[in-house]
Amino acid sequence: MAILPGLILIAVLLGPLLVKPIEHNIELFFLVAGALAALAAGQFGRAVIHDALTQPLGITAAVLVFGALARLLRPQFDRAIQRLRAALPPRWIYFSLIVVLGLLSSIITAVIAALLLVEAIAMLKLDRQSETAAVVMACFAIGIGAGLTPLGEPLGTIATAALNAHFWYLMLLLGPIVVPAIVAVAMLSLFIPPIPAASLYAARPEEGWKEIVLRALRIYAFVAGLVGLSFGLRPLVEPHLGRIPQAALFWLNSISAVVDNATLTAAEIGPALARGQQRAILMGLLVSGGMLIPGNIPNIVAANRLGIGSREWARIGLLIGIPLMGLCFIALNLMG
Repeated sequence: MAILPGLILIAVLLGPLLVKPIEHNIELFFLVAGALAALAAGQFGRAVIHDALTQPLGITAAVLVFGALARLLRPQFDRAIQRLRAALPPRWIYFSLIVVLGLLSSIITAVIAALLLVEAIAMLKLDRQSETAAVVMACFAIGIGAGLTPLGEPLGTIATAALNAHFWYLMLLLGPIVVPAIVAVAMLSLFIPPIPAASLYAARPEEGWKEIVLRALRIYAFVAGLVGLSFGLRPLVEPHLGRIPQAALFWLNSISAVVDNATLTAAEIGPALARGQQRAILMGLLVSGGMLIPGNIPNIVAANRLGIGSREWARIGLLIGIPLMGLCFIALNLMG
């Protein structure tokens, strides 16, 4: 009975990494995989259909609204960055961007925060190495911060729904670790040597309304598929997770560096887990997700827009991510 859900779990973990057509059509793939997982587990019914239709609405609306605002307010945003360039050294601009976008990403969504980051980085006109380091650090902050509400990224949407929790539950659960982690990453940016040069992203085409709407629809389909996966895969995984210690759960979820963290959230998070286990799983997913490009949505958006290669990202992402994982592990132990 568990064979088919197990095969689906392997497919959703490895498919986007190994099969290019899946990578390029990941939303449709997850929608189909979610429906199959729910069917295979005998969970396909009114409840899963209702949740698949309704749970993506919040994050989809946020992506659509803030995407439209970002397009309409682009001239004002550009002028604000230009004023910052005139008033502050580049390293303090990096610091400000990382803190502000990291904290705002849970409201404006990780996708929009990453697009604003790309826009700002393009205007600073610094050398490739400096900009790459700043982008990786900022994506760590955006990816971690976006997990604090169900609007920020699919991980938060699925976790909140699976736990049947209120809007601010993840903020209360993870905030005491996430906020200091964002500030710590931002402080590292003060050591980036700002060297004037050609930007990573010289051409900055304006997004059309079609692209903004399609992006929101893709997010809707992706989260709807994750809902199905959560219904179908959680009964397969949950009985085993309850017996795994908090520390092991944290380090096991470092595989989020190569696997989208929302997929693992759909499979793992459920109400049977203790609060400490929930915190360990989610922090392992959020922090390790910044280490490599496939780990989370802002990494993919920024790397594609700025032409950052996997090796370039990994050199900086692993250097930041492994010590940050260690610090978060210590924080988790102190919190019990």
